[in-house]
Amino acid sequence: MRTTLIEALARVDETGEHFYEAELHRLKGELLLQHIVPDVSQAEAWFHQALDIARCQQAKSLELRAAMSLSHLWQHQGKRAAARQILADVYGWFTEGFDTADLQEAKALLAELEG
Repeated sequence: MRTTLIEALARVDETGEHFYEAELHRLKGELLLQHIVPDVSQAEAWFHQALDIARCQQAKSLELRAAMSLSHLWQHQGKRAAARQILADVYGWFTEGFDTADLQEAKALLAELEG
């Protein structure tokens, strides 16, 4: 998967097609956390890049996914308040689609962060 992700990121640069760029950055962060020795600081940087890209593109669903990834990371680091805040800010934007998997997962994570 790593090779495929690297190729996809290169393709974004080659073609200028940025539709899934935020998701590719988020996935890169997730992969860095899967290493035998996770690269937490680099993963966090990739999550922040994913958030920035999604915000620039006004891609709320991709922003939600990036916020969830960052929130999970911060939760494991004991940064519960920051994790909850960043996710709540994005989640609060949605007015419909609450039956989708991403919004259900976000709601569950918010509840977990509150408790």
